[in-house]
Amino acid sequence: MTDNQDETGDVWLSRDQQRDWASLVALIMTLPGKLDAQLKHEAGINFFEYNILVSLSDAPGHVRVMSDLAGLARGSLSRLSHAVSRLEGAGWVERRSCGGAGRRTEAILTETGWQELQRIAPSHVREVRRLVIDAMGADQLEHLGAAARLVVTAVDPALADTLASAIDRRPRG
Repeated sequence: MTDNQDETGDVWLSRDQQRDWASLVALIMTLPGKLDAQLKHEAGINFFEYNILVSLSDAPGHVRVMSDLAGLARGSLSRLSHAVSRLEGAGWVERRSCGGAGRRTEAILTETGWQELQRIAPSHVREVRRLVIDAMGADQLEHLGAAARLVVTAVDPALADTLASAIDRRPRG
């Protein structure tokens, strides 16, 4: 059997597989836009920028090396640099050179950025609840999470490990 065929030798998706794949594509294509819209309305930032703030808030001392932050935020260094520039302009993030080999830069969540994240997070969580959490039962959510972790592991095993570690370090609440 080749990588692009199922056990019957058919390269095409079944009707049920097409339905489920189309549903996943619709989710991937629509959910980020809805979350972007809520965050832009609430705080003038996009979902990528919000995730940068969250990644910094989760870091010891609210500091991360830019290259590490790019990986966590799932963006290129160029995209991250532009986003951090916008967040710097708002006074929410600062950059500084850090020691070590090569030219490395750290991003630091400022006190203003921390306060803004605390202000923004509750309405963002309400939107996440409205769009995802409350749209399904606990078992469905658990299955969705498990399925998402399997797909992330297939797509990017290092990211799957990073996510698992980050979640294990978060306080329960």
